[in-house]
Amino acid sequence: MLEDKNISSYSRSSNCFEKPHAQEDILEQKRTELEDMFTVSADMLKTITQDFIQSLKDGLEKKDQTVPMFPAFVFGWPTGKETGHYLSLDLGGTNLRVCLVDLKGDGKFDITQSKFRLTDEQKHQDGKDLFDFCAKCVKDFVNKHFGSSSSIKDPISLGFTFSYPMVQEKIDHGKLVRWTKGFDNPNTEGKDCAEMLRASLKRFDVPVHLTSIINDTTGTLIASNYVSSDSKIACIFGTGCNAAYMEHVSNIPKLKGFDIPEDTDMAINCEYGAFGSYGSPVLEPVRTKYDEYIDSHSNKPSEQMYEKMISGMYLGEIFRLILCDLVDDGVLFLGQNTYKIEKPFVFDTAFLSLIESDPTDELLTVMGLFSYFFNLDTEIKERLFFRRVAQLIGLRSARLSACGISAIALKMGYDKEGCHVGCDGSLYSKYPGFADRLHEALVDIIGEGGRKIHSRQAEDGSGAGSAVIAAMTKARKEAGHIAHR
Repeated sequence: MLEDKNISSYSRSSNCFEKPHAQEDILEQKRTELEDMFTVSADMLKTITQDFIQSLKDGLEKKDQTVPMFPAFVFGWPTGKETGHYLSLDLGGTNLRVCLVDLKGDGKFDITQSKFRLTDEQKHQDGKDLFDFCAKCVKDFVNKHFGSSSSIKDPISLGFTFSYPMVQEKIDHGKLVRWTKGFDNPNTEGKDCAEMLRASLKRFDVPVHLTSIINDTTGTLIASNYVSSDSKIACIFGTGCNAAYMEHVSNIPKLKGFDIPEDTDMAINCEYGAFGSYGSPVLEPVRTKYDEYIDSHSNKPSEQMYEKMISGMYLGEIFRLILCDLVDDGVLFLGQNTYKIEKPFVFDTAFLSLIESDPTDELLTVMGLFSYFFNLDTEIKERLFFRRVAQLIGLRSARLSACGISAIALKMGYDKEGCHVGCDGSLYSKYPGFADRLHEALVDIIGEGGRKIHSRQAEDGSGAGSAVIAAMTKARKEAGHIAHR
């Protein structure tokens, strides 16, 4: 049924699916198997978290670690009094966004923005063409909101939010390590993407000055703290996953050689979606054959293993593969044409949200979803099964997501003093029950200290955070505090 038969042949050869006479029996059998497969116990969460803490420490100590722990060269927390007008450009996994941010001080700001949808083609074209597109969008925005760009005398400060693993040696430099989130643009990995954007802006004569390049998670950390000083960790749970927090420079041995006082604090972009990658056995007890299939058929096998198990880009695909398994076993959609669900990634994670949140007794939303998008008729017993599968996938995602937060909280002692975690991304904000499941897992891992860790919807990191960091960087430069080797 699948274009590549590996997933179905795997299930058949493992003799997992002996066919009972009644469909109800085999669905019940499959539900039990999936519950065993996707349930992550409290003990397993604790074990993963301890490995996570060690991975964070390894990344701070040495370069080229699985969890790279990139210094972001954002020093200390904002005062909350930062003011001024700043542009921000956010190159995300789905959209390109250009913002004009008015920082008003006292933790307040206003944002005016334009979004530009990124096509599949743009995610794979030459890097120069991608950044040229970014420059064109910025120029269009400037012309719309400032009048003709040729009439602007003084360049406008621009903060660039670039949400991909990069190595920085200063705030306006960022060398791309590798693409994630389905991007694979040639001639960019290993290059300074801030400089590539500068070249494109210059080619299109855009009157801006690029002051900083940051990860969206770093921006979320700073924006959340700008609004509320008890926010100490930031996480993204969307197309991908990541976290940032503020670390003591004395705890970052790999920064030795930089002219940075040890009593300084610096934001760390963890890039912890890579946790458990490159043959590490740490996630093996909770990985399923569906996770293995997704990884082996991805454009970056053996990379971003943690992200592939919990992020919004992959949850719908896990669900689809389970359905295809049952189609191949002659259990689902008998006599119906299933070609529409055979296409990889056709099942958006938003569909799982709809399935889980269907309020009707007959699960009419689920029925309509399969009928409208896939031309498939379903029975109530099948729809109940689909809802349970969606719950299992969503629950595992939230529980594993708690491991990364717990690792940072335990490392920094936030389980004792408490803190807020600013969380952004569609998985956190839109997936039903995600936050509650996350909080339950924090208590499973940390104990009573987990109740002191509170997640909440983050402020606009890629917009407001970029602007606050631009303001902080401007003030720091004016004071003569520039980090260098």
